[in-house]
Amino acid sequence: MALDKVIGNILESANKESAAMVAAAEKERAGILQQADGTIAEKKKAQAKELETMLKRMRQQEISSAELEAKRIVLNAKKEMLDRTLGETLKEMESMSPADKALMYQKILAKAKNVIHKPKIFCPRGESNLVPKDSDAVSVTETDMGAGLVLESQDGTIRLDYKFATIIGSAWEKEMKNISTVLFG
Repeated sequence: MALDKVIGNILESANKESAAMVAAAEKERAGILQQADGTIAEKKKAQAKELETMLKRMRQQEISSAELEAKRIVLNAKKEMLDRTLGETLKEMESMSPADKALMYQKILAKAKNVIHKPKIFCPRGESNLVPKDSDAVSVTETDMGAGLVLESQDGTIRLDYKFATIIGSAWEKEMKNISTVLFG
């Protein structure tokens, strides 16, 4: 029986040792799992922060793009309005009555006398009768052009463009800021 007692003690000791080893392995396993869970949590947190940063950046880019697009639309609408206004103004001037055109031509010739004496006058077809007869013009020639006059010196070295489109375009460019302020204030 002593042998049974020794075998029992050895078995008991082996069981205790194996239980201790299993407990130590379980403890080590729990530690490894806890460490892995911590690493996973840190990685998830870092990814979430990176994702949040990317989303903020993308939102800001979208907002900036939308603001630029809105400004472009407004500027295009303003430009279209200005172009339409310029076109309507020119159309109105070109369609003024013959009496008003004759008065305008007289004023143009009076202003041009200081630059060109006895000019050659070019006018739109059918409007030579609107050029004042008492002008010092060398000649009056009808040509295909918009309303207004073009004056040229006898030797052709000086040419003054008083077509309504040129006059309005020049004034328009010079006064663009004021025009925009009045229209869009």
